[in-house]
Amino acid sequence: MVAERVSGAGRGRGRRRRGRVRGRGGCQTGRMAANSANPASDAPGATRAPASAALSATPGPLAPPGLEEILAAQKALASVARVTALEGSRHLSRLISAPVHLKCENLQRTGSFKIRGAYTRIAALGPRERARGVVAASAGNHAQGVALAATLLGVRATVFMPMGAALPKVAATREYGADVRLHGHVVDETLAAAQEYAQETGAVFIHPFDHPDVIAGQGTIGLEILEQCPEVRTIVLGMGGGGLAAGVALAVKSLRPDVAVVGVQAAGAAAYPPSLAAGRPVALDSAATMADGIRVARPGDVPFKIVGALLDDVRTVTEDELSSALLLCLERAKLVVEPAGASPVAALLSAPEAFDGPVVAVLSGGNVDPLVLQRTLRHGMAAAGRYLSLRLRLPDRPGVLAALLGELSVADANVLSVNHVRTDPRLRMDEAEVELQLETQGHEHCAEVTAALHRAGYTVLG
Repeated sequence: MVAERVSGAGRGRGRRRRGRVRGRGGCQTGRMAANSANPASDAPGATRAPASAALSATPGPLAPPGLEEILAAQKALASVARVTALEGSRHLSRLISAPVHLKCENLQRTGSFKIRGAYTRIAALGPRERARGVVAASAGNHAQGVALAATLLGVRATVFMPMGAALPKVAATREYGADVRLHGHVVDETLAAAQEYAQETGAVFIHPFDHPDVIAGQGTIGLEILEQCPEVRTIVLGMGGGGLAAGVALAVKSLRPDVAVVGVQAAGAAAYPPSLAAGRPVALDSAATMADGIRVARPGDVPFKIVGALLDDVRTVTEDELSSALLLCLERAKLVVEPAGASPVAALLSAPEAFDGPVVAVLSGGNVDPLVLQRTLRHGMAAAGRYLSLRLRLPDRPGVLAALLGELSVADANVLSVNHVRTDPRLRMDEAEVELQLETQGHEHCAEVTAALHRAGYTVLG
């Protein structure tokens, strides 16, 4: 299924680029030390005015940050966050007929980009605020980012996590130094508990995306991309609440307004399309996706202002596309990413013609629970036609199952599991039903296996 393109983003930016621009390579792959206070300022088309000009003045403490704040965050993060590698992908480059590079924030400290925003936010607190400690609510990446950032800055951190949070994420958050409290079965309940704790104790609540300091920290990724890949034409990244997209768009548009920034949302948790259409943040009735890192029901107020003014496009991807992208990252790029981190790759796979190259896809995180990874990979392999589930009805007599397995062997299908059912009340006394899990070699092979069973006289139910 082709990713859906959503109009409405970037309405305040002015003229949109049209057509495809095939860029040459020129990106510096591998880890690279940040050595410029003003990255990409010498790149063709560099300028500073458009991003700030596109944003209307917003008085008060939650006004969007500017380039100066992002540059200050980069300086503060110099000894904290890694300048993550930019790895080329030959497979994706062939797919879109232009260079594609992967920005590996899955290899960042704590396993995601979240340390950037969390550290920037906590570092900006005054002595009295630091003395009160900080509190956050998260099921994973933000929790770990806040925990490590607070420890590095000598600030007491309390992190509320849902009772169903993955054990490795809970353990990592504790190991980074936070006082972890398990509360609620969904993130909304956990968030309410954290906010109540903040009111009772005076601890500073660290929002995962809806704060200018957090956005400025995430924007340092945009500065690194421009420095590592001056030829970049398009940056693609996942979107939940919008902190990452807003920060990168601010940084990039301030220096290179010619570079497109495209956000990607899971189709089951796409809050930005209706919000952009309405001109204000709109909350979804529900948000359902395997990509928990971008499963957010409502855009943040501050990110929304920036995204509406600066983002070039918002695209949505399906669950099949997410799992296929995660599988590709593992098999072809040798990179473990979580479903949210794979969302930019999913967008490239589903609509390769939509992106001007060179492209940089931001792999935002790699904190995936092993059990979730197992299920997601199986889902991705099924979407790629490498798993086939079949249900057949057979005569219940000796030798019939062996004959069926023989047909599958001839068809070169590897049998992973067999479930032989005799007691279903829908079956006649002389019938049995067989549920098969097969390893296959693609969609064409799946069709060949099914056709071979039909020719052999088997009743395939599904």
